[in-house]
Parts: sequence; C-alpha cells; structure tokens
Amino acid sequence: MSSGQVMSKNSHAWAGRDDSGLPSPYEFERRGVGTDDVSVKITHCGICYADVVYTCNKLKNSIYPLVPRMYIYGHEIVGIVQEVGDIVTNFKVGDHIGVGTYLDSCRHCKYCKGGQEVHCSKGISSTINGTRKDGTTTQGGYSSFIVVDERFCYKIPEKYPLALAAPLLCAGITVYSPMIQHKMNQPGKSVDVIGLGGLGHMAVKYAKAFGLNVTVFSTSLSKKNDALNLLKADKFVLSSDKEQMAAMAKSLDFIVDAASGDHPLDLYMSLLKTGGVLALVGLPGEEIKLNPLSLLMGTRSIPGSVLGGVKRTQEMIDFCAEHEIYREVEVVPIQYANEALERLQKSDVKYRFVIDIENSLK
Repeated sequence: MSSGQVMSKNSHAWAGRDDSGLPSPYEFERRGVGTDDVSVKITHCGICYADVVYTCNKLKNSIYPLVPRMYIYGHEIVGIVQEVGDIVTNFKVGDHIGVGTYLDSCRHCKYCKGGQEVHCSKGISSTINGTRKDGTTTQGGYSSFIVVDERFCYKIPEKYPLALAAPLLCAGITVYSPMIQHKMNQPGKSVDVIGLGGLGHMAVKYAKAFGLNVTVFSTSLSKKNDALNLLKADKFVLSSDKEQMAAMAKSLDFIVDAASGDHPLDLYMSLLKTGGVLALVGLPGEEIKLNPLSLLMGTRSIPGSVLGGVKRTQEMIDFCAEHEIYREVEVVPIQYANEALERLQKSDVKYRFVIDIENSLK
C-alpha cells in the first residue's frame, strides 16, 4: 500500500467478540487514506455463511474482535467514494463502488499478472480476518466506512441499485467465473443448476442471459414455482424422482453444483454428455464420495471454483448492469444481524440478506 497516509479515523461497526457468533456494536480505528487509496462510505453489505464461519470461529483462526463481512475470503461491500488519494485515477468522490472478498495480493506472481489475483502465490489479504502487508488485521463491511487500494475496488454503474449490487461481490462472481472459464456463455448449450439458493439462483439468471437451456434440480418441490416463474428456468426436476432423473441421462453440457450438504455426485455426473463438466462451487460436505467411473466413462470432469480475479469481477458487474440481472434480496437493518445469521444457518432466506448500513448503523 501507499506510504503517504493521513491520520486514521474511527469507524462505527458491529463485531463478533467471541465464538458465540453474536455481533454487537463496536468502534475501531481505520487506517488513513494513502496516495493510491479510496475511502468508501459503506451503504450496504451482503450477508453470507462466512459471517457464521468467522464469528463462530468454525475454522479456529478468528481474531477478536473482528468485523464480519461475508464468505471465507470476506466480501460484498458497496458504497460511495468519500475521499481519494493523490494519485488515484479510477475513482472520484461520489462514485458508486464495490469492495470484494480481498483487499490486496502480491501483484507480481504469475497469477496476479494473469488476472487471477484470488490465487496469488503469496496469498491474498482477505477482507475479513486477513492480514495486510504491514501486519495489521483487516476488518470488513459491518462498518461505516472502509479504506482500500483502488486496484481492488470495482465500479458500480450508477443505474444499478447498490443494495442489489452488494452480493455480486461474492456469490455473483463465484458462479459467473466458472461459467465463463468453461465457455458456458454460448447460446444453445444445456446447463443444470443444483441448489437454488444464494449461489444457484444467480447461476440460473446468468444462464438465461447467456441464452442457455436451463434445468433446475432440487430435492424440494417448493422450489419449482420460483425456478420456473421467478427465474424463468426452462425445466424443473425433482432429484428424488427416479423417472425424471433417468430421462435426463447424458443430456447436459454443464452442471453448476451450488448445493450444500452431502448429495450423490455420481447421480448428477450421469446426466452429463461426453466431455461434460460439473463445476463445484458449493460446500457439499467435508468429503466427496465419487465412483471413479463417473469421471472415466464419458471423459467427464469436476473442477472446483471460487471467486474470480479483479478484471473478471468488474466484467461480471458490467454484464449484470447491461442485462439488468438483479439478485433477489431481503434488506435488513444492522440491528437484525443476529437474527439474520440464525436464519441463514436454517436456510431461511430468499435468497440473500443485505444489511442497510447507511440507514441503520449510527
């Protein structure tokens, strides 16, 4: 980061203080704005399961008090630029801006130079519970403002609602990136989405915008109406129905597996055409059980994918704005954070919580 920094400022926030996982009001000091930094007044911040992971110390590496933000690499902050450093060129005061799951990388390894900063050889500085180059701990977006190097910020088009833009910075890019990587933006191909939640519903929206034939698989018949009428999927299949599943054998080019919990991957692999790909973007459990023949027969594959680089993330935001792709969200005040985290663990949200930081964090 830049060496020329001004005086630090206090930020209001809600932070997890121990492994009870219950955030509460907190005040802490943000670093000053360096020559290549932007200071962002946070208006909204998405909620995802990473908040549960870190506030409850499920990975046994949380540093308290910490300010939660989203997903395992942090996430989903949007707001308005309130100050810029002397040499900042991409942003000006008043711009709408997004901050994602990481705030820095080494910038010099082959992954950083190749637009895959998230895979930086020396490790990224995560937005929550991460460590900056100066050794200080990062704090996330349940706070009034944040200071970030402009290289790791994203332009949010003025016409795109900030509340709806926030979840794009994690869930949105998580499903967009593998679809682009595996050329699933070509009209006419067939794609299946497993798990119609925060990730899966965005995969359906992208697929429809790409002109794909979209099938939603779910264990719950209650998802059928949303899949077909809200999200405009072409087909809904109840995965527990053996006849419906058998009818789909060897029919799909690509599967986005966004489901959580254990589920039978062999069953879904049998639905892929020769050379088909199942992209794993959810967390199906601690272990994956798979018959090797599911890969060998038909030369099928299962790549994993998480997030995306800076350039691709900006591309995704611009694509959503151009095609008017909006997330389905439930906007809540910061005072509802604990209830939202509890509901999130019960999958009781449709399809993403977003905190109205600007109007509720005082």
